[in-house]
Amino acid sequence: MKLKQLTILILIFGLASTYLSSNALADESLFGYVKGAETLPKGSWEFDQSLTYRNDKGSGDYSAWDSKTEIEYGVTDRFTASGYLKMQSIDMSGLVVDGYLPGDKDYGMRPSGAEASFKYNFLSPAKDDFGLAGYLSLGYDWLDKHSGQDKDKYSIELELLAQKYFMEGQLIWAGNVGTGAAYAKRDKLSDSRMASLPAGYEWPTDPEMEIELKAGTGLSYRFAPNWFIGAEALYETEFETEVGQERWSMFAGPSLHYGGKDWWATLTWFKQVKGGGEKYEGQHDNDLHLIEKTEQEIRVKFGIEF
Repeated sequence: MKLKQLTILILIFGLASTYLSSNALADESLFGYVKGAETLPKGSWEFDQSLTYRNDKGSGDYSAWDSKTEIEYGVTDRFTASGYLKMQSIDMSGLVVDGYLPGDKDYGMRPSGAEASFKYNFLSPAKDDFGLAGYLSLGYDWLDKHSGQDKDKYSIELELLAQKYFMEGQLIWAGNVGTGAAYAKRDKLSDSRMASLPAGYEWPTDPEMEIELKAGTGLSYRFAPNWFIGAEALYETEFETEVGQERWSMFAGPSLHYGGKDWWATLTWFKQVKGGGEKYEGQHDNDLHLIEKTEQEIRVKFGIEF
């Protein structure tokens, strides 16, 4: 990872945590990727912001930023509704993958999609000893996060979220299982772009149906007042219309969390430890999936209740 990008993320985490107070929020994110089962109290609002830096596909130069800005509202003590605006930037050069990555792309942060999500808490981890919640999200994206090209994608995700407190809340476990489906259609590449690509390069524009399965788990330990250190892991696999199982990957890494009365912040480093499915010609590391994933990600998230 470039030192500049890492420094920016650490500074964001540090600035967010500077403002934190002394008590924990109900729906704060202890992890960067694994979700908890708690919901917001009735009538409360929360602003969340996440920034994810993805880099390294094993060849060429590839780096991307993903931004997700969220407003949450506690409809009831058990039901939370959220709306999101997504943005992204991408810087890719020296890498062409038939059917997936049509060469160099470089642009700054721009809007890329919108999403709405709903979480219903069946059991509270604080009140019922074991927490269980259902999570539904509906999304529309108009930019592909991997290639940076124009692509209309309509998606739906459904997850079951579990959470358990141990040692009077000093140790917290969370686990997620879920599935998602998407309808996607790429825009055609310009004639000049197609002319610059190798002979026989294919860029399918027929509609695609994608189904994704995923499972994640995380464990977080409070080592000082308001501070938690933990680890999380996430497995994802995707099946597509033309190719069957297109990809699978396992990411894992440490998380650092600071939670207060009105603010919280989380920093996660995620490393791809194993992956498979389609590979591009000339890929050196055959133990990873590097077409739609990168070798590593770093995510910083912070939230404020109002």
